[in-house]
Amino acid sequence: MIPDSGFPANEHPEAGFGAVMGPTLAEVGEGETLKRIFPRLPHADAELLGPGDDSAVVAAPDGRFAVTTDLMVHGPDFRSAWSSAHDLGVKAAMTNLADVAAMGARPTALVVALAAPLDTPVDVLLGIADGLRDGCGLAAPGCGVVGGDLSASPALMIAVTAFGDLEGRAPVTRSGARPGDQLAVAGDLGRAGAGLWLLFRDGVAADGTPDAARAGEVRAAHPELVAAQLAPVVPIALGVPAALGGATAMLDVSDGLVLDARRLAVASGCSVELDPAAVDLEARALVALDPAVGDRAASFVLAGGEDHALLATFPPGPLPEGFRRIGAVLDRSAAPEVLVGATPYAELGGWDPYAGWTGAAG
Repeated sequence: MIPDSGFPANEHPEAGFGAVMGPTLAEVGEGETLKRIFPRLPHADAELLGPGDDSAVVAAPDGRFAVTTDLMVHGPDFRSAWSSAHDLGVKAAMTNLADVAAMGARPTALVVALAAPLDTPVDVLLGIADGLRDGCGLAAPGCGVVGGDLSASPALMIAVTAFGDLEGRAPVTRSGARPGDQLAVAGDLGRAGAGLWLLFRDGVAADGTPDAARAGEVRAAHPELVAAQLAPVVPIALGVPAALGGATAMLDVSDGLVLDARRLAVASGCSVELDPAAVDLEARALVALDPAVGDRAASFVLAGGEDHALLATFPPGPLPEGFRRIGAVLDRSAAPEVLVGATPYAELGGWDPYAGWTGAAG
């Protein structure tokens, strides 16, 4: 079992789904594939009419709903040599659930579209379905998959649309931070970026191609960091308490702490100051978890990306349980958007699907 993941040990092969055998999508066809997928998907408490018709019907007691979508494509977003099918389902669920939670909404339903090469084993799609089920069950009980679509494509792609119930509250946006607010975070910082660095360093063949056997060794040696990248467990349940606790602004740290803090600052017309002592504490915790990160720890914390922690601002006073203070919101006057202490932090870093990708998959 991957430590603290909450997932069964048999859901985590050493690495990769390229060796999965069995009937392919071309051999089984869409109808039979869907028949095998549906029983594995989680039902949503808000589901009034689920899969089987042209549309699902989902309850919206508030009269409004939060909605978001995210696309994962083989190559720039994941590698089949590194991720299991279950990993992909978990990550697809978590990345969308985090966006709903960051609005202060309670996740209620997912719609999932999958496109895959015709020679993809059906078991790969079943593994993705299991990951979606387990991701929802662990992070957002009561949220389920209410519909979707299957198609063929040269590359495996997973598109998820997530819905959330605001339960009568105003949405927590990026634009509500005010000078004097505290900057706080819930969840991990730096782990996912460190895991990706390790995979690119040690999980590739001599020619730089992602290698399943080597990735399996990396995963065995650095389970927490690799799991944080391939199948993150995100504090989705803390989005609602943050809203109830007076969060003035919030977003999830999908692209890096500094980059996402800057987005919050720009939207709010303020500046954000990260506390150097808090950054150092996060870096030291990362090194204590896995000494392999060494002196790169602070850069992973600041610019690693893909942890999907919740970054929020709160008025002075006690923070909601699960959040820890890492900085403050300042007047915009003449200061740059993001500082670490008194020093402007110009190197935003973070995740960018268009940056540095050569077109390789693996």
